[in-house]
Amino acid sequence: MYRSITSRYRPIKLGDTFIVREANHPVEFKVVDMEPGTECVVAPETEIFCDGEPLRREDEERLDSVGYDDVGGCRRQMDQIREMIELPLRHPTLFKTLGVKPPRGVLLYGPPGLGKTTLSAIIANEMGVNIRTTSGPAIEKPGDLAAILTNLAPGDVLFIDEIHRLSRVAEEILYPAMEDYALDIIIGKGPSARTIHMPIPRFTLIGATTRAGQLTTPLRDRFGVLLKLELYSPEELATIVKRSADILDISITADGAKSIASRSRGTPRIANRLLKRVRDFALVKGDGVITSEIAKYALESLEIDELGLDNIDRRMLEAIIKFYGGGPVGLDTLAATIGEESVTIEDVYEPYLMQIGFLSRTPRGRCVTKLAYDHLGIPFVTNGYTSPTQLQGQNKIEI
Repeated sequence: MYRSITSRYRPIKLGDTFIVREANHPVEFKVVDMEPGTECVVAPETEIFCDGEPLRREDEERLDSVGYDDVGGCRRQMDQIREMIELPLRHPTLFKTLGVKPPRGVLLYGPPGLGKTTLSAIIANEMGVNIRTTSGPAIEKPGDLAAILTNLAPGDVLFIDEIHRLSRVAEEILYPAMEDYALDIIIGKGPSARTIHMPIPRFTLIGATTRAGQLTTPLRDRFGVLLKLELYSPEELATIVKRSADILDISITADGAKSIASRSRGTPRIANRLLKRVRDFALVKGDGVITSEIAKYALESLEIDELGLDNIDRRMLEAIIKFYGGGPVGLDTLAATIGEESVTIEDVYEPYLMQIGFLSRTPRGRCVTKLAYDHLGIPFVTNGYTSPTQLQGQNKIEI
């Protein structure tokens, strides 16, 4: 700790907190006393006294307490995790006798917001080990990944989010680490260069991605377990909303939780975000308790309908109907029409609209289905085109 802050001539004042990354994990410290004055620049001659336990954030403690029973969905995936990962690592002698080896890695893939990071934390918590979290874009050089791997403790979980964005050079560092728990390091250049095979502690790699197809085949094939996370049911989301409300000390009725869950697009992250927004309405318009009536009023005020469609979803569907006769229309053309990024439409809005049957994707482009016409209150024409006169008197279309 002393070396890490004195070498940088760091300015510090009373009450500051700072993180020191030593050994295997970051540790947070707080300045509680200082002489003379209340501000200084830490230099090599500065005397530093350390006492007490490392600071812990409230959300970290909550995360540490998360277990399998706290998750409202993904039951099938969690059963597979227990059988294929946790049990072999907990009982290595038994499974070695049976000839069963634990998989070297787990790949979690699916739409964003489904709890891939939370699942990785649950795996670490249930196994009683620490978790190191990073992301593909954060690993710019192979040396960055090598430093993380060599600092792992035996049994640790390494979670790499957006693993599809790892550089190809960094990927090659992972291959021997996943297969042999070792790093192949090249020392020297030219004819005198040689390779050193350096062992590293045994660890469990968990990768998460929203685009499994962008992973290279060699990396994808090295994962022993591939788990796809799918959109949650309203019942599962209601359970998650209730648990989140308990953590945040929010009073909510069962019907209120169901109302929020039904408009959360099958995504826990959206459900938790809407819960906080509805709480604000409950404090202003009610007595602080989220009921079904308060939830519906709040979500309608936010222009979120009973299926979870927001203003952009409706603009997207209505643009395809009004300007392109219901489709087909290309992604880039649609993005330019409604003023959104193509990647945003493809990753955020399309999956849910396709899941509920409002949008179909063909080789020629996107098409709106009859279900979407009915939901928007627009007459459906079999040839795919709705004339301007047919739109008169119907829902107003704003682009």
